[in-house]
Amino acid sequence: MSRERDAFLEMMAAERGAAANTLEAYTRDLTDYQAAIGKAGKSALNVDTDGIRAYLRSLKGRGFSATTSARRLSAIRQFHRFLYAEGLRGDDPALILEGPRRGPRLPKILSIDEVERLLGVAQAAIETAKTERARLHAARTACLLELLYATGLRVSELVALPKSAARRTEPLLLIRGKGGRERLVPISDPAKRAIAVYRSFLEKKGLGGGPWLFPAEDASGHLSRQAFARDLKDVAALAGIAASRVSPHVLRHAFASHLLQNGADLRIVQELLGHADISTTQIYTHVLDQRMKAMVRDLHPLNED
Repeated sequence: MSRERDAFLEMMAAERGAAANTLEAYTRDLTDYQAAIGKAGKSALNVDTDGIRAYLRSLKGRGFSATTSARRLSAIRQFHRFLYAEGLRGDDPALILEGPRRGPRLPKILSIDEVERLLGVAQAAIETAKTERARLHAARTACLLELLYATGLRVSELVALPKSAARRTEPLLLIRGKGGRERLVPISDPAKRAIAVYRSFLEKKGLGGGPWLFPAEDASGHLSRQAFARDLKDVAALAGIAASRVSPHVLRHAFASHLLQNGADLRIVQELLGHADISTTQIYTHVLDQRMKAMVRDLHPLNED
């Protein structure tokens, strides 16, 4: 049942440079899909369009959101396109399928004041920590927050920064993002200072010898995304912000939205975020709409309101 799926995943990794997180998501989605159609006596090689439609309807019955269903359909479409292109079947049963209708999704963001509170609480925790271990942990969290808000990195890019990032004197970080694409991201002076403070605690504990900026006892050798997300929610609670409103991705959204609010060009924000397509960055157009309305209100000579 999984031979065709594994061949598809190998193609996505080798030819399209799909990231590990993307491959994990495809694996979960296609494993669930193949198991479901298998119960109906079908496989990816003989399921028809109605069989795929039945699977998509079952997702709604299982309580999955329209967003999840749309993602599953995207994976199924790509999978069947691959099977057709490879000659493993003579048709593409997913070709004519339409995804579920989704309303416009605006990214969750924090206000500038809320981000400042987060950063302030994280910095204060270094001073109030009772032990060296606690101070190191607090300094790491503060460093991660400063870096994330200063650069808008994906959390997977952030936790896997090499130790060399701490030694750079120039104001740019070279980031290898999705699909192996590289980009240069400016780094602010507060973020540089946060790195220096964190590194001093790390070296004091004799833990700065490995290749990672944020080493940890994890299979990867560096801090996990989940561990950072937990620490971030702890800081949010201390700052009086609901944990449900805060995640590493929310801070990435805040980075982009606050830049646009202050006049940054959408194309520049696209480059900084590492989006391959401008359409991905256009989720922030609500910020541009608000700015344009404010400009008309404040600058139009005939506006009396």
